[in-house]
Amino acid sequence: MIPHIAKLSIYPIKSLDAVSVEQVTVLESGALKQSLTDRQWAIFDELGNFANGKRHPKIHALRTQFYLDTNIVELNLQNTDIRVSFNLKQDLAALEEWLSNYFGFPVWVRQNLDAGFPDDIISPGPTIISTATLETVASWYPGLDLEQVRRRFRANIEIGGVPAFWEDRLFGAQTVNFQIGDVKFIGVNPCQRCVVITRDAQTGEAYPNFQKIFVTKRRETLPEWTDKSRFNHFYRLAINTRLREIQASPRDGKVSPAPSSERGKIIKIGDLVKID
Repeated sequence: MIPHIAKLSIYPIKSLDAVSVEQVTVLESGALKQSLTDRQWAIFDELGNFANGKRHPKIHALRTQFYLDTNIVELNLQNTDIRVSFNLKQDLAALEEWLSNYFGFPVWVRQNLDAGFPDDIISPGPTIISTATLETVASWYPGLDLEQVRRRFRANIEIGGVPAFWEDRLFGAQTVNFQIGDVKFIGVNPCQRCVVITRDAQTGEAYPNFQKIFVTKRRETLPEWTDKSRFNHFYRLAINTRLREIQASPRDGKVSPAPSSERGKIIKIGDLVKID
């Protein structure tokens, strides 16, 4: 068993499709970057809320193709011939107008170059899951395959060479130190899931009793190495992370965190994953 990186994904626009990449740069925030930062862009409604799958299932019908080197995004409406392209730097107003017409209410597209728009702002590092875990979850649901389940859970990093739920080793009663290649991370907690994973990522159609099945099977298949104290419920999968911080020099008897020394390092397919 040799834990290693089997797949890397970034999501240039939050809630839209992934881009598979061979390597990424780690930013100071813990976000991953390959030309564009993970969740660098997000769609907001007039109340300042994310226009995402939680609030607007219509977003599931938007297919996207990103051309990272040119900042071009191509949008296609599922099962139609409607296809439009925008430059994320030059055509932002036109993109906002097109999306506003699609959703039926005004939206704005904003960016955060340094940290993106992570779901967990306390642990904004990459989300991690194993390919075997996704395969196992797919087996719980007749009609779903690995790729369909992968699209529902939207993790950044997939670990290969391990059994299902191996990633549960990356958290405990306390945080867990681990490395990917030479990049030092902290595993924080199992990720709490939302309504989005119950829906088909391309149609928005809900799978009957998805959450009930998931909670039952997750409880039944919890490995012996999983710290059960971290589960106030079993609707959790994948691991939230952050970069390991270095400590600044003591001042007035206190030691405070300083910017991580991990910024600018590279993670690539095949890198080994090691628990300290």
